[in-house]
Amino acid sequence: MPDGSARRTGIALTERQRIAWLRLIRSDNVGPATFRDLINHCGSAENALAMLPELSARGGATRAIRIAGVQEAERELEAADRFGARFVGIGEPDYPPALRQIEGAPPLLAMKGELSAATRPSVGVVGSRNASISGAKFAAMIARDCGRAGYTVTSGLARGIDTSAHRASLETGTIAVLAGGLDQPYPPENVPLLDEITEGAGLAVSEMPFGWEPRARDFPRRNRLISGISLGLVVVEAAERSGSLITARMATDFGRLVFAVPGSPLDPRCHGTNGLLKQGAIVTTGSADVIEALAPLSQLDLFNGPVVEEPKKFSDILPPNDDDRAIIVSALGPTPVEVDDIIRHTGLPASTVYLILLELDLAGRLHRHVGGLVSIAMDA
Repeated sequence: MPDGSARRTGIALTERQRIAWLRLIRSDNVGPATFRDLINHCGSAENALAMLPELSARGGATRAIRIAGVQEAERELEAADRFGARFVGIGEPDYPPALRQIEGAPPLLAMKGELSAATRPSVGVVGSRNASISGAKFAAMIARDCGRAGYTVTSGLARGIDTSAHRASLETGTIAVLAGGLDQPYPPENVPLLDEITEGAGLAVSEMPFGWEPRARDFPRRNRLISGISLGLVVVEAAERSGSLITARMATDFGRLVFAVPGSPLDPRCHGTNGLLKQGAIVTTGSADVIEALAPLSQLDLFNGPVVEEPKKFSDILPPNDDDRAIIVSALGPTPVEVDDIIRHTGLPASTVYLILLELDLAGRLHRHVGGLVSIAMDA
């Protein structure tokens, strides 16, 4: 049985820091990767907020960058408090330790429910919304047995396989990852299930603002969180080109174990899982396949690396000159490239390259891609 007691490490944010972090991540052109770069360069979220106008202007912004105000952040914190939720920072003890390690992890998560569920080793269980009876039963069996073995079960609150997995692990602990704000769960028919989760041993998690209604493009972000929180991902039923396959691909990118349940070649709901097996996913015909494969990982302190915190000193890198910026912009194109290749190609110091990319990002002139790749925004 996994022991998650040693995993609860971190440094708590002060309320002043929490407001500044929330303001920064809610400001224009600031995603998780940009947030991290700003903290590293500016030393704190408060310093970053003060420097946003200058950095974006240096990057060529054509209009003033919108910076979330103190009152806006306070209103969202108050909304969370009324809802019985709280915002947890990436360096705090209640932040999911495995998620902390992925590229571009959300700096803040809104959480409601039993926070200890986030710090235990987790298994993700996903699959078809239009699940078969046997698929739903199998997902419930996996979730129930993994819960009894000490794992939190993470899924996306969707119909079908997700619902079965959540229901089967209500007593042992389950995490529902939402695509919208915590107060905008989807689908509506699973609102009672979400209430059972958050009022019991489980937890609801979202990186989106309160009041945010989920859109189609928000679901891959939710799937990314499911993969990042989990040590391994079990795909029970998945059609070709389904969201579950996106989740599986992300899990592979994060170095997680991917388990797939074989199914009939005649059932379209199994085409995706059978395809995963051809690609090397672990054949899963019972709960023991999952529990035994994850046992060595769950006993190790794999995800308790250095605690994320604000640096103690401000970066002393001088602003780049216009010539250096022109060199970087001319080296970039619509095809994503690695930052190391930019450094080698231009011959500029790494610190200068990273700072110019940060400026371009804040000006809306840079696209960030999976794997740390970047490209120029041709329409900016």
